Amino acid sequence: MSESNLKSMSELVSLAKRRGFVFQSSEIYGGLSSCWDYGPYGTELKLNLKERWWKSMTLREDVVGVDASILMHPEVWKASGHVDTFSDPLVDCKACKERYRADQIDTSAACPKCGAKESFTEQRDFNMMFETKMGAMEDSSASVFLRPETAQGIFVNFLNVQSTMRKKLPFGIAQIGKAFRNEITPGNFIFRTREFEQMEMQYFVKPGEQLDWMDKWKEIRWQWHINNGLRPEKLRWHPHGENDLAHYADAATDIEYEFPMGWGEMEGIHSRTDFDLKQHQEFSGKKLEYVDQADGNKRYLPYVIETSVGCDRSLLALLCDAYRLEFEGDKEKERSVMKFHHKLAPVKVAVLPLVKKLEGEARKLYENLASEYKSEFDVAGSIGKRYRRQDEIGTPFCITFDFDSLDDQKVTIRNRDTMVQERIAMDQVMNYLKDKLNA
Repeated sequence: MSESNLKSMSELVSLAKRRGFVFQSSEIYGGLSSCWDYGPYGTELKLNLKERWWKSMTLREDVVGVDASILMHPEVWKASGHVDTFSDPLVDCKACKERYRADQIDTSAACPKCGAKESFTEQRDFNMMFETKMGAMEDSSASVFLRPETAQGIFVNFLNVQSTMRKKLPFGIAQIGKAFRNEITPGNFIFRTREFEQMEMQYFVKPGEQLDWMDKWKEIRWQWHINNGLRPEKLRWHPHGENDLAHYADAATDIEYEFPMGWGEMEGIHSRTDFDLKQHQEFSGKKLEYVDQADGNKRYLPYVIETSVGCDRSLLALLCDAYRLEFEGDKEKERSVMKFHHKLAPVKVAVLPLVKKLEGEARKLYENLASEYKSEFDVAGSIGKRYRRQDEIGTPFCITFDFDSLDDQKVTIRNRDTMVQERIAMDQVMNYLKDKLNA
């Protein structure tokens, strides 16, 4: 059996639509640029991914969760620097009107699209936050922003969480939520979109201990991606040089995945110093200092280690990594299969009656399994075609109910990855699946 991996993003986009993972947003109206809808299987996959992240964070004694509002007081974004600095430098081609980021193009050269020379406008800054109005009055006092990141909702709640949960340093606050950026150059499927979901944790530590904690969280976060089934050779570290650091950071590194279009950031681990808490303390006029009872009631602003993983990018990495094209001998034996980690697979088991007249008895087995696992029941088409459909969904196990099952009370269980089939007694199927899926 020979095997090849995903070679182009177009292959994945096609499979994602065909099998109900991801659809173009508003497709019947021609779509909306860089906006995507998750279909039934994509939604299940995303929920499984978020659940694994949430548990990996909040089952720890030192991390708790919040769910902050998307809309926040406008001063939050002034304090964080987003109003003044969260912008892209833009130029337009005067000939074809194509827009480019000035830091990603040689403005002294010809336009890449139309070839016009010396045709670019002067550089200008474009703020990437989406602005909207709150309340009934259409004036400047009613302006608010859709949050461009989830971190600030954690920072402004630092003391609320610390006091109500009686947390001592070091401790973290985790959050999963939507963020919005009016990106000028989005693309590559769901890699860069204008609406996206972040899984972030801000870990508050005593000043001077931040780099030790950063090293610890780097190791934890790397292993989480490996535990999700991503191949280590597809991952790498990308440390930020001194000139590449954000203005709030004293150290930063990214975990990158090798997508079909090249290496791309999937998660950032940043040492944000005390910048955010200091800014919010100054702009709000409220003291945000931590009282360290273990150090003589000393008051100070904690430093912060941030782990921020893009949920959509992580899901894209899972789709890319799971994709396999296998073939034996000729094209007729070719199959595409999504080899998801069992805990992430959107469907765990499918029950397939060999023929329609066996549907009644097979459904009893399905209903029993569906009470425990996300399951499917499929009776349409040949058994081979149904296997192939489940392979592309990424279902780890298919159960075939045949005529012999009526007599011997056994079914055939097929393994997605090996295609090996085993004959198992029906009263042992649940135990069999528990053993395999929890391994």
